[in-house]
Amino acid sequence: MKTKQHGFTMIELIVVIVILGILSAVALPRFTNIQRDARIAKLNAARGAVQAAAGLIHGTALARGGIADTLTCPGGGGFASNAIGATGTLCTENGVINMVNGYPAATVAGIVNASGLTSVMNPTVAQLAADGFQTNGAGPVDIRVMGGTNPATCFFRYTAAVANAAPQIGATAPASATGNTAGC
Repeated sequence: MKTKQHGFTMIELIVVIVILGILSAVALPRFTNIQRDARIAKLNAARGAVQAAAGLIHGTALARGGIADTLTCPGGGGFASNAIGATGTLCTENGVINMVNGYPAATVAGIVNASGLTSVMNPTVAQLAADGFQTNGAGPVDIRVMGGTNPATCFFRYTAAVANAAPQIGATAPASATGNTAGC
């Protein structure tokens, strides 16, 4: 009487292992690039927030017509001048934003605060880093996303507005002077 054995043959096991090896060799590089793609997406989202904030702050300054606030800003920071000249300040619900020529200044107290990249007004280096960002401080300001191979080459640049012109917001191109994704 023969007994029927249950299980896999050696050839079947080897075939399954080879198939798994091929799949992991193809799929693993795709999974490692997902983190890089996420950092690039974060950089593009930050760039969009900066563009929107610049437009909103400019529109608000124009609507207020340069008339200074008579009450202190509820978010802190004192009184806002609402001036659209060479320098000025604007009150938001979070605090005062520094401006240059009617747009947010190229500083942490300007565009970084206006865009809401962090939930803290005038964030420290550590508070920016906690949200995954880094800057060079002041104008033109490079806004960098941390976590990649080189944050210095994962950035876009915000240059303050000159008289009668909008600020320059760099693209997140693979390698340009105003933006880069190489180090993401």
